[in-house]
Amino acid sequence: MIAAILSFLVMLNPFALFLYLKPVMSDLSEADFRAVFLKASVISFSIFVVFLLLGDVVFQKVFRINFESFRIFGGIVLFSFAYIFIVQGKKAFIQIKGDLHDLASEIALPFMVGAGTISLTVLMSEELQLWQGVLSLFLIMLINFGFIMGMKQIRRSMGSKKVQLAFDKNMELLLRINGFFLGAIGIDMVVTGITHLINGIGKV
Repeated sequence: MIAAILSFLVMLNPFALFLYLKPVMSDLSEADFRAVFLKASVISFSIFVVFLLLGDVVFQKVFRINFESFRIFGGIVLFSFAYIFIVQGKKAFIQIKGDLHDLASEIALPFMVGAGTISLTVLMSEELQLWQGVLSLFLIMLINFGFIMGMKQIRRSMGSKKVQLAFDKNMELLLRINGFFLGAIGIDMVVTGITHLINGIGKV
């Protein structure tokens, strides 16, 4: 359960999310940003719970896709994200635009809910009991929310713009470092999926 939480947080990447949300933080008041980000977290949590409940049913019963194939694909997606984080850094980020009422859904999709996090949610449904999965997702969203709001307060308390710029650069450095861990998780998923497929063929 702890390993699942850590892996998910690495994929969710609070460092990247903090940099994503900088334009929004500048445009919104403290209360408005907190409300928008809380709503985005609730939307993301709800979507994750749906995939946790469904597990790989949709993929195996509807699309007839082997779960190990999905695991391998998810690993490739994670590795691709890791490569972008390491090579491009915040240049790969999209500027969030839109009305206040639309911001929550724009933050949730695709910044919080994406192919990588959905892949990990499906994996959690296979590896954890339902209550463990729901609790893990709740803790993940809570930790992520607390991290973003905490970092926002820390940055805000820095009076000098030069200090804030240095803070942003350090956050981008952490983003790139996080990419290495994310890439390792992706490769591990690919290797595990291939191993399970080979073992399954050997048993036939």
